Amino acid sequence: MSRLAPLPRAFYERPTEIVARALIGKVIVRRLDGALRRARVVEVEAYLGEKDAASHARHGRTPRAAMMFGPPGHLYVYFVYGMHHCMNVVTETDGVAGAVLIRAAEPLPDDGGFPYRGPGKLCAGLGVTLADKGLDVTSRGAIYVADDGTPAPRLSVSKRVGVDYAGRWAARRLRFYVAGNPHVSGRPR
Repeated sequence: MSRLAPLPRAFYERPTEIVARALIGKVIVRRLDGALRRARVVEVEAYLGEKDAASHARHGRTPRAAMMFGPPGHLYVYFVYGMHHCMNVVTETDGVAGAVLIRAAEPLPDDGGFPYRGPGKLCAGLGVTLADKGLDVTSRGAIYVADDGTPAPRLSVSKRVGVDYAGRWAARRLRFYVAGNPHVSGRPR
């Protein structure tokens, strides 16, 4: 499994919603302190840039959201509620904001069973912090996403979690997940 090749930049250089759907079933590979952790993505949310009232990019290229404007295939990590890191992959073309929040992943059998249910636990389990912001996930570095050839699971779709402030965007069905998977965070909305 450690010989998995990272997904190419072209994978991320597409519309955010397409990338979000395509990430389900892919494998996150994390090298940390000499250990290798692997988990299969089971839940994501798409954030569609400046037009999306739930996106960090809704106010344009602010210091916080600048990373969302590209280049694609890099990590956008932020700290929320003073205690949790959240990990996104940047999408779209360079200069166009978009990112996919990875909400949950299923540890692979040889991973040690770390809890990856929810974006905060996912980052804690993988050791993702603000120090990882900007990492290129298209190279075999400290963290990347790969395709191990496992067939894509059937997707379920719902509105995103915790974005009720976003007006009509709160109702948009931009959360994609594997129904019935015990590692998915929360119930369908």
